[in-house]
Amino acid sequence: MPLKFETYHPQGLVRVDDRYFMTSVEVTSAPVKCDPACDGYDRTPGAGIGHLFEFDAKGTLLHDLHLGSGTVYHPGGFDYDGRYLWVPVAEYRPNSRATVYRIDPVTFSAVPFLQVPDHIGGVVHDTANNRFVGMNWGSRTFYVWGPSGQPQRKVANPEQFVDFQDCHYLPTGKAVCGGVASLTVGSAPVQLGGLSLLDLRTLDAVNTVPMTGLTPAGNSVTRNPVWLSTDHGALTLQVVPDDDQSVLYTYRAG
Repeated sequence: MPLKFETYHPQGLVRVDDRYFMTSVEVTSAPVKCDPACDGYDRTPGAGIGHLFEFDAKGTLLHDLHLGSGTVYHPGGFDYDGRYLWVPVAEYRPNSRATVYRIDPVTFSAVPFLQVPDHIGGVVHDTANNRFVGMNWGSRTFYVWGPSGQPQRKVANPEQFVDFQDCHYLPTGKAVCGGVASLTVGSAPVQLGGLSLLDLRTLDAVNTVPMTGLTPAGNSVTRNPVWLSTDHGALTLQVVPDDDQSVLYTYRAG
């Protein structure tokens, strides 16, 4: 299903009944690599606009909420707990900083919930254990915060298959994470996609499945936004892998 609006660089996806919510980053000035490092970072912050889009089942844009402030403009993968959307917005560079927002999907009111001294690219609300799990740039580190945002744990991610991009809570105490790894085979760039079932207590992958499908543009189907659900006994995967003039792809198995 083609989306009937400019999508920029999509990041995360949530479906609520017949509506969809999708985060995206609009880059107005791209970050530039620094060699040597500039102010302790490997690149400049660049500039841009963070978006939270709402669209309907026909791909028509219903709402566009701008998120972030200053150099914090990159929204990531996000979660929905039945009441709120939990959306991280970070600087577009590793080892930076981020704000996690609590957003009401009915009123679109956004309240800053948590400030983190790192780039946070994804957040899951672990409702079974009343805590939040986040992951940084490339999902190399997991963070665990309590119900009020107090830090509880910081651990290395043992999963080395793909970088998680978008994760969502699954009852009970699990999360499904989609992601992609950018590889080079010979001299050719290759995107390898995957889905992982994550145990939110141990932060280990219970199971990981490679996803080899590509879009006509050559992107892995699990590049950034993924939404996995069960509909009438069928396992349904919905993804938005491509930028700008994007398409929502739906896969069903059952």
